[in-house]
Amino acid sequence: MINNLNLWKKLGRIIKPDPRIPWMATYTGASFAIQNANTSLFDIYVTGRDIRNRSLIGKIRIDLNDLNSNIKISKKPVFSFGELGGFDENGVSYPVIIESGFKRYMYYVGWMPTVLTPFQNFTGLAQADIGSDNFRRVSRAPILGRTNEDPFSTGSVFVMKENGIWKMWYTAFNKWGKEGEHKHYYNIKYAESNDGVDWKRENKVCIDFKNSDEYAIGKPSVVKIDGIYHMWYVYRGKQYKIGYAHSFDGIKWQRRDDIVGIEVSNSGWDDTAIAYPHVFKYESSLYMLYCGNNYGKEGLGLARLKL
Repeated sequence: MINNLNLWKKLGRIIKPDPRIPWMATYTGASFAIQNANTSLFDIYVTGRDIRNRSLIGKIRIDLNDLNSNIKISKKPVFSFGELGGFDENGVSYPVIIESGFKRYMYYVGWMPTVLTPFQNFTGLAQADIGSDNFRRVSRAPILGRTNEDPFSTGSVFVMKENGIWKMWYTAFNKWGKEGEHKHYYNIKYAESNDGVDWKRENKVCIDFKNSDEYAIGKPSVVKIDGIYHMWYVYRGKQYKIGYAHSFDGIKWQRRDDIVGIEVSNSGWDDTAIAYPHVFKYESSLYMLYCGNNYGKEGLGLARLKL
């Protein structure tokens, strides 16, 4: 069990949007970290937005032992829009990368504009060889499409492989608000797979709304330590906040947002909202990538929790 959740230390903003780099000209959003060999270098796959507000996935490289060193930023995205008319024709975002065998599996969210609601999201999958960023779509269709229980959209996910079973925590849209209100209601559910491609969903809700003021719970990030699952996620009333829960089986969770240990700052780039956490382990610490105000319009930050 993690006993010192209240000791997250913010390490500052690591990048912010740069109009000179087209894929992250206006936003630097939800991200995912992969360690480079056994070094302190980490490749961070970042959701950016271009000047037309379309999401793309690019990459930066940071050194956790020297955060003041120059950050390498890819000039071009590593993954871009799908074909016209596809579920990801207007953007790709929220990357989660799992390495299994000789392959990298990148789960992502596709964006498609609609008429009466502003957009639809569906979860897609791309693959590349280990060590490669040449991601190719496994399917032109989403891997988490519509069902009777998930009839509207599916969004950001986290995936973990344990004992040959692929486990997924995914964002499921429940409903939209009134026409013109553009208020989306979603929470976090659980799914399993034998191959990481075809998923069995049984409408198992993991993190649900705690009151009528909440309407958006998503972007799960899960770490297992000493047999206990720990999840960080976003939840929203007026603004996004980061929440925390723990579980002994990965399905039934106890929300403990009161001990999450990371809040908005008193001033600066993350003084209004914090969102889209990704938590990963390096040496004897956990690190959290997170976005600041306006979904990443003001940058991407890093925090550390010593175990």
